[in-house]
Amino acid sequence: MSEHFAEDVTRGARAIVVVPDIRSAHLVDPDARLEEGRGLAKAISIVVADSFIIPVRQVRPGTLFGAGQIERIAAACEMAEAELVIVDGTLSAVQQRNLEEQLGRKIIDRTGLILEIFGERAATAEGRMQVELAHLDYQAGRLVRSWTHLERQRGGYGFLGGPGETQIEADRRMIRDRMARLRNDLDQVRRTRALHRSRRERAPWPLVALVGYTNAGKSTLFNSLTGATVMAEDLLFATLDPTMRAVSLPGLDKIILSDTVGFISDLPTQLVAAFRATLEEVTAADLIIHVRDISSPAADEQKIQVEKVLRDLDINTGSDTASQIPVIEAWNKWDLLSAQRADELGTLATSADVDTVAISATGGFGLAELEQLITRHLTPDAEQHDFVIPASDGKRIAWLHAHGDVLMERDGGTDQQGPLVNISVKLTPLQYGRFESL
Repeated sequence: MSEHFAEDVTRGARAIVVVPDIRSAHLVDPDARLEEGRGLAKAISIVVADSFIIPVRQVRPGTLFGAGQIERIAAACEMAEAELVIVDGTLSAVQQRNLEEQLGRKIIDRTGLILEIFGERAATAEGRMQVELAHLDYQAGRLVRSWTHLERQRGGYGFLGGPGETQIEADRRMIRDRMARLRNDLDQVRRTRALHRSRRERAPWPLVALVGYTNAGKSTLFNSLTGATVMAEDLLFATLDPTMRAVSLPGLDKIILSDTVGFISDLPTQLVAAFRATLEEVTAADLIIHVRDISSPAADEQKIQVEKVLRDLDINTGSDTASQIPVIEAWNKWDLLSAQRADELGTLATSADVDTVAISATGGFGLAELEQLITRHLTPDAEQHDFVIPASDGKRIAWLHAHGDVLMERDGGTDQQGPLVNISVKLTPLQYGRFESL
């Protein structure tokens, strides 16, 4: 990917992270954005030597920052011996070029940094194609930066372009051609995915998609529920490519669980478009589990950002129409909360407009309750049945535990054949028929 991305961020480089605080432009608290900016840099092995917030009351079209603010950044670079400046915001090509000229250092904005992370992490052929397409889309408008050493000379009447213009136009044509090929390839991937999805829809297995802000713990939860070994580290965007596994739950013979890419505030538009094929698995889900890092001070803002991305993907989770996909909120990292905060959130959960469950994906707390909640959502036609079964009939008792949602099991006394067991269990009509035929 690096051959298509002119930024070539150096792993291990010393950098300063600057967050432009444009009040009207961001919902996320500046301190949370600063922490996230440091996390993005860490995710690609950049050493953050310094980081700070700069209030921007008036955006300068040519540099974003004012002259005094640029001097502050320059002084910080000198003090920290930083060779890279990460601006946790969106820079135009002109702003990026001017800042590089004035600071004498490489500048990378939030979009460029996220694209670089995605380029490093994409593991499948599809993921690499999506990232390359996003890279090229980002670079297409910045070619002038790559060729500033070539003069743009024109003839007397402007009919002939100079060597710089010729090179830029040639590069633009190459980029357009490559993007067209990638889009065709991704369309084929999308058609193949749709074919696989249609096969799954004919099968009796519901699809459950995990979504959430990056680093909320989706992959850890995925591993806990499926026994898989998907990469799960304390890093932003630890995993990118979607992973699917079959898993059995109480009351369900099998579901397909899908782990998706983590969302983030100000997700580059190039990535929303490029990863649409990947995230189409969410659009086909029977149930969405929104995994939230409830211990984060920015948990509410992160929820807003996740819901915004879902809306951008035309996923209906917030209305009463028949096309709505039901959502469960899994409030992860509950074990990191203080007792007071846990009590406050526990009260809040009872009045939430969606089903919520407190969990710790690493410790296993709340996972049984989450599984039961998933089962209830996916088996709305299940009804409670009460059975009295001889304790010696282990086959039928085991079948109920494997296929039904057992609500209660207790001693049922004895009869002429021996001890009995009372079992209350929720079964769908199909499951009840199978049990009766045993």
